[in-house]
Amino acid sequence: MKDIFKNYIYPVVTLSGSIIGVGFLSLPYVALKVGIVPMIFYFILLTAIIVYLHIILGEISLKTPDFKRWPGFVEYYFGKRAKKLILLPIVVGSFGVLLAYLIVGSQFLSAIFSPVVGGNIIAYVVLYFVILSLAVYFGSGVIARLEFWAIVALVISLAVILFKALDQFKISNILASDPGIGLNNFFLPYGAILFSLWGTALIPEVEEMVRGRKKALKVILIIATLLPAVIYLAFIFLVLGISGENTTESALTGLKDVLGNGVSSVALFVGVITTFTAFIALALYLRKMFVYDLKINDKLASTIVCFTPIVLYFIGFNSFISIVSFIGGVMLGIEGILILLIYKKIGGKSIIVYPLIILFLLGIIYSILFIAK
Repeated sequence: MKDIFKNYIYPVVTLSGSIIGVGFLSLPYVALKVGIVPMIFYFILLTAIIVYLHIILGEISLKTPDFKRWPGFVEYYFGKRAKKLILLPIVVGSFGVLLAYLIVGSQFLSAIFSPVVGGNIIAYVVLYFVILSLAVYFGSGVIARLEFWAIVALVISLAVILFKALDQFKISNILASDPGIGLNNFFLPYGAILFSLWGTALIPEVEEMVRGRKKALKVILIIATLLPAVIYLAFIFLVLGISGENTTESALTGLKDVLGNGVSSVALFVGVITTFTAFIALALYLRKMFVYDLKINDKLASTIVCFTPIVLYFIGFNSFISIVSFIGGVMLGIEGILILLIYKKIGGKSIIVYPLIILFLLGIIYSILFIAK
């Protein structure tokens, strides 16, 4: 039993925990906009593609010298220049994720306190930003290490609340949310689903945990990707069934409107903590990248990391769905293409690699056009 936990359960939980983040909160709203049938189609197709990509990266990890992460893979197969180039989408994508945390976290904060003390969303964005900035400037390693448990607490609180709200669940709410998919939103689920299920960052670490056992790694990657997918699908159906046309971009605020303050306040509070710890963990990682890889002064690096998301917010990048779609469609699309090119270099079949590259390219084009609207 001890070996099962060490060799399978712990690696699965590690990868699944890294996959589950705030991105899944966008999925019910996306389903509301495109309809439940197209959403299920996209979900099954993209889940299969992401599982395949995770397996591919697992194979790459097995064939690459240990103790390398994503930039190290790019350098190993394409050289130092390519490694420097990949830093750009990593940095842009990281700032996009920080912005998503800022948007959702401040919405949760507003949903909890505005009915009591008042204030508009801008006030809560600024408050949230100030607290986050202080934590990043002074360092908050303990909080960063709580990220996984904050995600677990969020999932548990959602499960409890949704269970209590089952008496308000209506199939008609789900069916009524099917407007039919048009050209304007044909690719809308693409970036959001990719963002929500992407787990490449920790795959090299999981490979090191299983120490080269190829069959075990493949099973772990499949289970660890499908587990969040099943949770997400259940979440989509439950949220739509409960809140219907009142479903909001970040899901929980819509549940609050339907269920009332008392039932949803706990989940919203856990949501604040989840986004808070996730923001700090990523911000500290990005600060280290600026300091060690780009040789930027520590204080300047902290300033850039903290102020960039709020500057982006106030110049107009404040739509959670748009941000998630851009990161998933563009930044992760670029990463997906690079994974496929590396896979081709170690013997991957062209008949599989090139159609997926074309799919990612189309997704990149759509995502850019979508956020530019």
